[in-house]
Order: sequence, then C-alpha cells, then structure tokens
Amino acid sequence: MLLARKGYDVLLVDRATFPSDTISTHLVPPPGIDALRRWGLLDKLVATGCPAIDTYTFDFGPFTLSGAPDGASVAYGPRRTVLDKLLLDAAAEAGAEVRESFTVESVLDEDDRVTGIRGHGKGGRTIAEYARVVIGADGRHSLVAQAVHPWQYHQKPPLLAAYYAYWSGLPMDGRFETYVRPNRGMAAWPTNDDLTVVIAGWPYAEFEANKKDIEGNYHKAFDLAPSFGQRLAAGTRETRFVGTAVPNFFRKPYGPGWALVGDAGYNKDFITAQGIHDAFRDAELCTTALDDAFSGARSFDAAMADYQSRRDAQVLPMYEFTTELATLEPPPPELQQLLAAMPGNQDAMDGFAQVNGGVTSPAEFFSPANVARIMTVESALR
Repeated sequence: MLLARKGYDVLLVDRATFPSDTISTHLVPPPGIDALRRWGLLDKLVATGCPAIDTYTFDFGPFTLSGAPDGASVAYGPRRTVLDKLLLDAAAEAGAEVRESFTVESVLDEDDRVTGIRGHGKGGRTIAEYARVVIGADGRHSLVAQAVHPWQYHQKPPLLAAYYAYWSGLPMDGRFETYVRPNRGMAAWPTNDDLTVVIAGWPYAEFEANKKDIEGNYHKAFDLAPSFGQRLAAGTRETRFVGTAVPNFFRKPYGPGWALVGDAGYNKDFITAQGIHDAFRDAELCTTALDDAFSGARSFDAAMADYQSRRDAQVLPMYEFTTELATLEPPPPELQQLLAAMPGNQDAMDGFAQVNGGVTSPAEFFSPANVARIMTVESALR
C-alpha cells in the first residue's frame, strides 16, 4: 500500500498484505489511546464495539497482581482490520492520497539518495513516483530498509515463539490477563465481535519441535493455569492458530531521502504488546522532525537525529524489560522478591500494570528509590 502527502513531499510504504493481518489484534495501551484521542479517532474506535480494558492481571502461580494500566485512561484490543481502517480513512480525510493494493517493487535512488519508488497497482502497469522523503512503515521485513541497509544495533535473536487464536464464550470483564509459568507465558484479552484473543508461548528453542502439534502444546500450556484452562474449555475456538517468533533490533531510522517508523525501525518481542504504541509514538516523532526539516527550522539530519535519539531514549528500558521477559526464564532473585512483595499494595500493583501498559518506564518503576518504597510497604503489611 502507498500513501502520498499532497505535493509528494512524502511517500509512505505500508506493507499490509500479510495473511495474518486479517486476523491479528492490536493491544492499544493508554498512551496509544491518548494518541487516538488527539487524532479525533477514539470515539470512532469505541463505536466499533471494541470493549475497554481497565484491569491488567498477572498470575505468577503463587500469587497474582492486579492493577489499573492508567488511572485516567483505559486500553483497547481492536482487531487489526478495524483499527487499520480507522487510521487509513483518517489519512485520506486529512488529504493523503491512498493507493490500496499497490505493490512497491523497488526503491529508487540517485547519487546515494532515495528519490522515490517503483511499483504497480493491481493489474496495472509499472510506474515510478518521486518524493523528498520515502518512509518505510512496512514492518520488520521492510522493503525500504532492505534497500538502504541501515545500521542495526542492540540486536538480540528470537527469544519466544507464540501462537494465538480467537475464542467465543470466553468473557474477560474488562481484563487483560497474563499467566507466567516455567518456560511458558500466556495471555488473553477481549476484542471486537464478542471474541477473546488467547495466546500461548514457549522458548524459541522449542519452536521447531512444538510446531508438530501446535494445538496440543497450546492447551498443555494452559494446563499450567487450571482456572483459566477451565474457562478456555468452556469456550469455542473460532479461528485457526497463527504464530511466529520475531528478532529484536534497533535500526537507524533515517538517511538521505528516507525514514523508518514502527517495526521497520525498531522491533522487539510481542510479550509486552507494545507494537502499536511504538508505531504511534514513532509516527508523531517522525512527523514533527520532518515538519521541522521541510519548514527550514532545522536541517533534515539534525531533525531526524533528534527523532532517533528521542525514540531510543524512550524505548530502550522497555526493550530490555521485554527481552528479559521473553526468555521465559525465572526472574533474578531480587525481582522475584520484589514481585512477591506487591500483593496487598495497590499502588505497587497499579505501578506494575502501568509499566506493562506503556505508561511508566521500567527504569522508573524498578529504580532503587521505588523498590525501597515497595519493600517498606511490604514490611508494614506483614
């Protein structure tokens, strides 16, 4: 798919044709909901019937933490087909030229500068389009990134393999539920059409072996959380299983005539469900930087270097937190002690939920001062 700003200052390439896209679901945390509110799209999302999520629960086996992801907002888990249409329609209403079913064949360059793209519409002839900047919003396998070979850093291999499906007859009552067990991680949340998305994962080392019996291994995971397993057994699976494992990396998100946003520029395991929040943040940071460059307020390189710096500073703590969780290895003893100190401390449980909701940085929550506060409360509650 191709989006063009009027005057062709910008061409945005968005790969939206993966088969899984038709059944995947976003988890839009409170910061993402705030972005939709700023863009005038929140009421439209609510009108789709997608239920709100006001509670995050984390079942660690011996204890459960339950908190609000944000005291002033909620999360939503819309189907990708629902949210993408809202965003696409909004882009068109704002003046972007949208070309759906347009295949980008290659990225054009001249004198080491990206100048446009070559591609074709469905059944149409190949054409070339030119722009001051080509933006790759086309995912971790970005065609734009493949063409410009950006520097990659903070790289980590795939850590977790997971499969999900949609279930009816499995009410969630406004909860996002997570279950953590040795070498297994599971989650569930409500989405459109009275369905619940349910996901189960295991270490990447088991990916090939477990592919031989996806359904069996999926249900074995939930056998480790019997209370949820019973609820799952009372429901009905409405879709096939879909699964994957992803690498973890940062890419330099800009260069002469090009930029990257979302998973094209930075990707991490989906265990913390931050993908759409990352994409929204990048969109606003990149747009601000390009506006500065086009208006002459700053040079392109200065504006885009600031985009990269601000992105990295905001996401690196969550990246490290996510990739540690995705190993599904037992937490370090000090983290186990901290988690076990939280039950009964609602402020601490809300804080942990807000980390997972993208509201609070892990660096802030796990700071020595905050850990000391939590442990002090735990001592007082004994």
